[in-house]
Amino acid sequence: MKLQLIANELRKDVIWMCHRGKSAHLGTNLSAADIVTILYKKILRVKPKSPNWPDRDRFIVSKGHGAAIIYAALAHKGFFPKGWLKTYYKNNGKLAGHVTKLDVPGVEFSTGALGHGLPIACGVALAGKRDKKKYRVFALLSDGELDEGSNWEAILFAPQHKLDNLTAIVDYNKIQSLDFVKKTLNLEPLKAKLKAFNWEVREIDGHNHNQILKTLKSVPFKKGKPSFIIAHTIKGKGVSFMENTVKWHYANTDEVLLAQALKELSSKKK
Repeated sequence: MKLQLIANELRKDVIWMCHRGKSAHLGTNLSAADIVTILYKKILRVKPKSPNWPDRDRFIVSKGHGAAIIYAALAHKGFFPKGWLKTYYKNNGKLAGHVTKLDVPGVEFSTGALGHGLPIACGVALAGKRDKKKYRVFALLSDGELDEGSNWEAILFAPQHKLDNLTAIVDYNKIQSLDFVKKTLNLEPLKAKLKAFNWEVREIDGHNHNQILKTLKSVPFKKGKPSFIIAHTIKGKGVSFMENTVKWHYANTDEVLLAQALKELSSKKK
């Protein structure tokens, strides 16, 4: 199956999961779908039947509210049955509304409070370096999350310890919570800031599979330095009425909008 078709299948899973669970954060799940697809299909060295394989790559999902797309990808990869997706956001279900490690194979760390993932990823990467392990560490962040000071402490820390086994990816969809990022706390010039903190930085179209794949395959960008990918994305990508709209950070679908969203995603062939 073509990667774009896989990404849209994951998006449809997300739409269904959030609709059943009456949950939020559709927009951030859809914006990250292409990045997550490439990671699980082409980049991450993992073993679904042995989720705790010592030499696996570690993927820390710092934007814990983007749980649905992660669970969908894990199910498609074979970490757990796809039937589990029906339990998302349900009482006594297996899949919590934010990324959780508890009894969920393939999840490295529970996240939800923003700003925790990158610091944890730094620790995991440092442990790998000191133990002379070959695993790599990837951390997926949201743009609004970069308001958190703990991230900037981690951004200082990683170059100091030459963590070239660490790659941070920001899903830069330009919307956070209740408004656009630039109106809330403008991050720009983000690339210049990260370079000033001594990271190697690349900017990409976070929906262009060729760019995502080529960039992720080239990490580390420079020996002895951590890599940072600024992935420019669109909130709600793939569903016309959700795209680049603040409302769809928290809104959910009724039956009419559910049908429309699924129809649009099913019609995308490339």
